[in-house]
Amino acid sequence: MTLTRPPSRTTGTGRHARPTGTGRTVAVLVLVVLAALIPVLGPSPALHGTGEAEAPGTGGIALLRTVLFAALSVPVGELFVNRLARSLPGAPPQRPRSWAPYAAAAGFVAALGLASVVATGNLVPDSAADIDVGGLYSTRDGKLALLEVNGLLAAGLCATSRRPGLQVWPLAAVIVAEALRAHPTTEYSPLLGSGLTLVHLTCASLWVGGLLYALRTLRTWREAAAGPALLGLYARVAAVLLAAITATGVCSSLRRMPPGTIVDQLTDTAYGRVLLAKVILMVAVAALALWARIRLGRAADPLTACVPARVEVAALGFVVAVSGLLTALPVPIRW
Repeated sequence: MTLTRPPSRTTGTGRHARPTGTGRTVAVLVLVVLAALIPVLGPSPALHGTGEAEAPGTGGIALLRTVLFAALSVPVGELFVNRLARSLPGAPPQRPRSWAPYAAAAGFVAALGLASVVATGNLVPDSAADIDVGGLYSTRDGKLALLEVNGLLAAGLCATSRRPGLQVWPLAAVIVAEALRAHPTTEYSPLLGSGLTLVHLTCASLWVGGLLYALRTLRTWREAAAGPALLGLYARVAAVLLAAITATGVCSSLRRMPPGTIVDQLTDTAYGRVLLAKVILMVAVAALALWARIRLGRAADPLTACVPARVEVAALGFVVAVSGLLTALPVPIRW
């Protein structure tokens, strides 16, 4: 069984008319990027006028964490979508080439960079002599950094083995380590904060990586009838993931910015400004996801839902970058 695509509309000159949906999508994306441009540019614009000092190497740390988050999303999304595909009757056996080994390699390098920062007392090392590798074993942050390095190395080895599904365990260990790292023991209720971050990061990895791999799978399957079914199945799960991401994100923000101070901190602190940019981007991503869902259910050709979905992937890339920057900025309230 195959899908029959409707004939392309043409103009009087015989050329294909440009889909109006694409133009609207690009316009929305440009507006969103412009709205978030100042805080996304880096720590300095976000910190300007707040009275907060920029920690050494904040820009580099933000970049390394962005790479780390992306490296987690790619393999987690592949495992997730492959599991969805196996549940579809009549799904073709072909799968896109896995990017998990490359993602693990990039994440391993990023984790090494972050571990080197921890090994020098959270300062950017000037040379290899400044890095105290043995000191990593004596601190909580050092042990967590080593766990992330080893976990990504193990995930890469599993991804290239005959049983790539085993990489779920080292990836889970990396996510747990990152959740614990984000909430030091000096924080109020650190286990609660780590639990919220664990759910938030897991759901975000499934959403971002899953959408990317679902679109790659649709391209591989081309005219197969299982393609729209896979996208529809992913969309239903993604709605639950979005709800979980929103709930945990709001709770985490309220823990660091009490309700009475949110309005002021969103504009007067670097953390609040970047958080506001992330919220704007997430609203746009949610709108694109809803648009894709509507197209999937109502359009004559369900695969036209791929247009807003591809833009959604691009917008999610900005969200990952903003999230990386957010982890490197000073928290407005220290417990």
